[in-house]
Amino acid sequence: MAHTRRALPLPPAFYDRDTELVARGLLGMTLEHRVGGSVVRGRIVETEAYLGEHDPACHAAAGRTARTDPLYGPPGTAYVYFVYGMHWCVNAVTRAEGLPSAVLIRSVEPVAGIETMRERRPRARSDQQLCDGPAKLCAAFGIDGRQNRAALWKGPLRILEAEPISDQDVRRTRRIGISRARSWPLRWNVVRRATR
Repeated sequence: MAHTRRALPLPPAFYDRDTELVARGLLGMTLEHRVGGSVVRGRIVETEAYLGEHDPACHAAAGRTARTDPLYGPPGTAYVYFVYGMHWCVNAVTRAEGLPSAVLIRSVEPVAGIETMRERRPRARSDQQLCDGPAKLCAAFGIDGRQNRAALWKGPLRILEAEPISDQDVRRTRRIGISRARSWPLRWNVVRRATR
């Protein structure tokens, strides 16, 4: 049965597509990080697309710099950046190399390693709040600048295939937490748990 088969990492070809397709396709997939002898996993339930140099909200709008260089890398590369002087955020680079775009992973539902997540985020009031924001999930997953440029199909930080989410369980809205191009409908989130 398919359910007994070990989940495989999404291949680079998954990311080598339009950023909007990748952002939608990542919903339901499994984010996994193995570090310090622990394994944490979560189901991706919210993403945002950032489209390249023409997107005012994308870091690539500033051009190729030391910070944005990973955005220009191969599809399926992790782009991990520091924000507000205190938080990390993780993205999956999309499209062909040299076309700077990425999907921000905004939220995941904890699946495995929840005790480890609680240790990393002791102020979370519930398991649901452990990873319900891009900075929160990085803290809970132990993701920081060391994972910048990591290949998401191999190594300790990976995104694994899982059962996709039905369109009826997905909402597409404007991006949040940004000041530019706020009206662009480039945020996807799971509105209710998919039933089988």
